[in-house]
Amino acid sequence: MSMILFACVVRVRDGLPLSASTDFHPNKDFIECRKRLKILSSTLARCPDRGTAKGRVLSIHFHTCGDVAFMSICSSSFPAAMAFCFLEALHWEFRASYDSIRVGLASRPYAFLDFDGTIQKAKEYFNDVSCSQLKEDVQQEPLDPAPVILHLEDVAEANGVANGHTAAHLESAPSYRMQPVSALGILSLILNIMCAALNLIRGVHLAEHSFQEDHEGAGNVIAFLIAFVACILQCYLYLFYTSARKLRSFGLWIFICLCNVYLHGPRNLWQIVFHIGVASLSACQTVTRRLWEKQLDCGL
Repeated sequence: MSMILFACVVRVRDGLPLSASTDFHPNKDFIECRKRLKILSSTLARCPDRGTAKGRVLSIHFHTCGDVAFMSICSSSFPAAMAFCFLEALHWEFRASYDSIRVGLASRPYAFLDFDGTIQKAKEYFNDVSCSQLKEDVQQEPLDPAPVILHLEDVAEANGVANGHTAAHLESAPSYRMQPVSALGILSLILNIMCAALNLIRGVHLAEHSFQEDHEGAGNVIAFLIAFVACILQCYLYLFYTSARKLRSFGLWIFICLCNVYLHGPRNLWQIVFHIGVASLSACQTVTRRLWEKQLDCGL
């Protein structure tokens, strides 16, 4: 009989499942344990790095490493040291394949399907009866840090209340998920960052001379710096959801246009057209990038 029944990788900040084994066991204990694992995965941001939610038949083990966490459902008779050795093995395999940027940009459940096979192979290896010697070696090594012991009965959720205790709010505002970044959106980000860098370089260079010789160029310096800040804020508006996105995007576009018109002189006509064109592209991409119409059930 398999001792490790299920394993998955989730993103800590929102519990988004990134990869999982394809096991399903049609028994009541396993189905109930999967429900508890889904609840637990959404609260990992305020849990210790290592923990075990023990049950009478099955237990959940979790190991958080930075922005991702590795979770498993194992038989309660399976040694905790072996379970965390399994999760640590998944950790090293995952980090060898994916970096924090890819994890942060993942926008849909199970975005790393190709890692499912790695989970399956590791699970089969640790379930193999021929690993009895490995089990003996692992059990002799103390866990550092020692995992926090929970109880499956405590991992419950009912209208925001868990076993009579009010559940702590993870965030003061709801979490929104945007549609994936498009190729044109990536182009607008690159051009906007380039414009921001040009504005900052020109502004700092002009400030070195203007404030030493005369104060007539102070207005141009301020215009360059305002355009720099506006470009950075345009990038932020495109990447992250905020309220009144359209209004803020339009306001930033107006600021960039006014700054570039004011800078006619330090910049020629074609440079002004380029900067306003990039700002227009970025504003258009920000307005057209929408939220997912509905929250996806991760299915854990």
